[in-house]
Amino acid sequence: MVRNVKEVGPQRYRETFGRYFEDFVVGDVYEHRPGKTITEYDNHMFTLMTMNTHPMHFDAQFAAASEFKKNLVVSPYTLALCIGMSVTDTSQKAIANLGMDEVKFTAPVFAGDTLYAESEVLAKRESASRPGQGIVTIITKGFNQDGVMVCTFKRNMLIPARGHAVEDKVGNY
Repeated sequence: MVRNVKEVGPQRYRETFGRYFEDFVVGDVYEHRPGKTITEYDNHMFTLMTMNTHPMHFDAQFAAASEFKKNLVVSPYTLALCIGMSVTDTSQKAIANLGMDEVKFTAPVFAGDTLYAESEVLAKRESASRPGQGIVTIITKGFNQDGVMVCTFKRNMLIPARGHAVEDKVGNY
């Protein structure tokens, strides 16, 4: 995580997060911490909030009869968690997420698993139509506590250059 500190007064500092467009370097890998141990409650709540009615995610008897023998964590939660872990490093200053591609779930996730994520910068270019902004492409990979990759996806973000972020324009932010 990029945790910068800016002076906001004499002997007074405010923590800031994220990267400006200039700070991204193609090939750099950011390891996102802390990880998150998924609870059964997390899985059930996300499943119910998103109206996913597949019993594999919340019916223990049903899941016990499957090849996994227990409930699977609903895959959109795995994706959301990995995106969330990456925010402070990659998109805290973003103007917009422009899209995601190649989302893959490569191994099952269960309650009790602890997930970690990392993102690699694949490409960056200045915006032709939006001065002071650029497009950054990353690939994020999620891993469980055993180092098994459970999720991967590419994401394109519109990132401001230094001096062009909303926080640069808000006096007390």
